[in-house]
Amino acid sequence: MDSIQILWVDDEIELLKPHILFLERKNYKVTTCTNGADAIELVNDTNFDIVFLDENMPGLTGLDTLAQIKQNKSNLPVVMITKSEEEYIMEEAIGSKISDYLIKPVNPSQILLSLKKNLDNSRLVSEKTTANYQQEFRKIAMDLSMINSYEDWIELYKKLIHWELELENINDSGMLGILESQKQEANNQFFKFIKKNYESFLTANDAPTFSHTLFKDYVAPHVSKDQGVLWVVIDNLRYDQYKIIEPLINDFYKKEIEHTYFSILPTATQYARNAIFSGLMPLEMEKKHPNYWKNDTDEGGMNLFENEFLTAQIKRLHLEIQHEYYKITSLKSGKELADNYNKTKQNDLTTVVYNFVDMLSHSKTEMEVIKELAGDDKAYRSLTLSWFRNSPLFDIIQKAKDLGQKLILTTDHGTINCKTPTKVIGDKNISSNLRYKTGRSLTYEEKDVYAVANPKDIFLPSLAINSPFIFAKEDLFFAYPNNFNHFVKYYKNTYQHGGVSLEEMIIPCTIYNPK
Repeated sequence: MDSIQILWVDDEIELLKPHILFLERKNYKVTTCTNGADAIELVNDTNFDIVFLDENMPGLTGLDTLAQIKQNKSNLPVVMITKSEEEYIMEEAIGSKISDYLIKPVNPSQILLSLKKNLDNSRLVSEKTTANYQQEFRKIAMDLSMINSYEDWIELYKKLIHWELELENINDSGMLGILESQKQEANNQFFKFIKKNYESFLTANDAPTFSHTLFKDYVAPHVSKDQGVLWVVIDNLRYDQYKIIEPLINDFYKKEIEHTYFSILPTATQYARNAIFSGLMPLEMEKKHPNYWKNDTDEGGMNLFENEFLTAQIKRLHLEIQHEYYKITSLKSGKELADNYNKTKQNDLTTVVYNFVDMLSHSKTEMEVIKELAGDDKAYRSLTLSWFRNSPLFDIIQKAKDLGQKLILTTDHGTINCKTPTKVIGDKNISSNLRYKTGRSLTYEEKDVYAVANPKDIFLPSLAINSPFIFAKEDLFFAYPNNFNHFVKYYKNTYQHGGVSLEEMIIPCTIYNPK
């Protein structure tokens, strides 16, 4: 392997001879110079791996030299070495994107550590991360064999997402493949757990928080006259997508508590989000608010009355608060709210439903360009991060911070990349969703679904007599036998929701305080 090439710039370079000999014995190749002008010329002519740069030199100062080096070779690591600990010098150097900062007198071990940190960091991190996951792999496998509570499932899913993001950072395809197998096995076991326990959870005293209890459990306790609250519901946001936008939020807000809750079935906007705002299960919505609730086969939009549902729930909970509701379905409406957000300062609760992620997942189905941009979970997360960083929603969150508002960020359900078709047959009036079906005369593969013969058992309305609900497991999607191959080709590797998976059901609700 070629030696690492170091440029060391210091007007007293002769005094550093022992350090240079030490590095050369370690097989580093060190070039020296005594002034900034020569350093800039050497950097332009030679492909150095790193530069050690004295801050306090006569003529062109270290900071001026740093600026010139970065202008010509922005990605070249530069380690600033200085006698001074003055704050403005550190700030100038850090602002110019130095890679490290050492205070004189430096010793050889400090230099060696800085080299490893800047040049060998990715390899060391990769090896450590891989070793840690290999150790954790065995523990996760053991946990999967013994898991028996919804709390255990939340912890296991968070652990899987943590390692997925860690391994993705080091780009270890081998370990990611092993993790993907663990996620598939976890989803297989989770499906069995939900199939066995879902119905009883809906009436149990120690049940997890579901969509219809989210507002009462996690939102209402933070709403008061003392501090305004911005409650953001990003449609279709998975836990892993939330984790990659979280660092941007942390620049403006401090996390108070991260809750995790379960979407009801079907894990679809029409059911889950209406349940959030109404505080009711779909069967109760149909009875109490027949003018607002729509079933799968009804005409018109399915989520047109969220504000009315929320207002009714606030009244039922005897919350005497001032609240406003906004639904953002376009870039234009997002910008309008961001531009005028200060008018919400008189509200105790400002609710914003943001539909971008949902539109992204559906457009992936329809548009080849989105299929290219979001071909897998890693790309899907990257696209979400890029959108959020440049979205009006991020502006809205920053303006809420400036108003001193608390932030509650959540979603209605997640989504899963569907890879495996399973056949279903029904009459012409069965629902169209690819991850759940309801209607008469359903024929399906029993091993592939969680079937509920009487929808009322899980508080869902019936389309007609003998209209069960079936929910697809893992990464399956329903396909009709007629024109099967065309249907499968069109929908395979698209993001869908409505069924039973960790990705769809286990979702975040995080409370933040402004910094």
